[in-house]
Amino acid sequence: MSVQEQKPHIVMLPFMAQAHMLPMVDLVRVLAKRGLTISILATPHNAGRFKTVIDRAIATGLDIHVLHLKFPCSEVGLPDGCENFDMLASGDDVFKFFKAIDMLKEQVEERLRQLEPSPSCLIADACFPSWATTIALKLHFPRILFYATTCFALLCQHIQNNCKELDAITSDTEYFVMPGLPDRIELTKAQLRGAPNNPSFEWNEIWDEMRKAESEAFGAIVVNTFEELESEYIKEYKKAIGKGVWCVGPVSLCNKDYADKVERGNKLVSTAENEYYLQWLDSKEPGSVIYVCLGSQSSPATLQLIELALALEASNRPFIWVLRNASEESQKWILEEKFEERSRTGGS
Repeated sequence: MSVQEQKPHIVMLPFMAQAHMLPMVDLVRVLAKRGLTISILATPHNAGRFKTVIDRAIATGLDIHVLHLKFPCSEVGLPDGCENFDMLASGDDVFKFFKAIDMLKEQVEERLRQLEPSPSCLIADACFPSWATTIALKLHFPRILFYATTCFALLCQHIQNNCKELDAITSDTEYFVMPGLPDRIELTKAQLRGAPNNPSFEWNEIWDEMRKAESEAFGAIVVNTFEELESEYIKEYKKAIGKGVWCVGPVSLCNKDYADKVERGNKLVSTAENEYYLQWLDSKEPGSVIYVCLGSQSSPATLQLIELALALEASNRPFIWVLRNASEESQKWILEEKFEERSRTGGS
């Protein structure tokens, strides 16, 4: 194929956390359906999480390639195979995880150099350090940032980082009107904060790198949002950062097939279990079921879990509650109080 006939070749570098990785894998298929060649750089464990979905896409004729990176777990003191944010056991492991990400620089550069045809651009998650931009510039193509969140959240974060007025607010629980937003919205410092209170030197380094990556990247960023959802916030965010914003969402709509929807995440429940939950949902009135899931990283403390459990029970509504890594103490309470049995008529 001549240079003139070559399709654009996009390289994707997803961050190793479910809420970041899954939207980027969706975007991979969206772009591939437009006739582009797509290469995904991922560690073996993370690639395994989306292998079934990507293999099915490749089988339809989409030009997608998965290239593995070795995640340096042992070099930073993480257990072998600990390659995703939801596998971290403690707050200290977060810093080890970001240190390991920093050590991927040489591997990523080597992979990008070897690719044929040469990449047209690198779309890297915004959580990757500025070295991704440095490598792209060195190899003569742009690094484009990808954000899986909304422009509302990004604008709030930008204001938080740049508005001196907020420094005068010392209370974590006092509500204030967030300046610079198109609407009157009241928040507290605790709600706004995207990092721990009194962040350590390590946290500050991580956030500084992300801000540096945003400022140095190509003149437009890709965001998993859409104009009809938050047009004013998109407009204000463009103005605030002085870059273009390409709204490509919601990318999850690319999941048309039933199999793509249920196999999109990490672990697929058995077919029998999946059918049980679907039949249970079908037996309930539309709009009657409460769904509770605190994400792939949050594990409530036992007292929080008990309060949430009692509130769900008191609602007298059917519910599905997804629990991640409940502590032994929490599991003991659930068993001793026979909570599942008590709520069986209302929830699952």
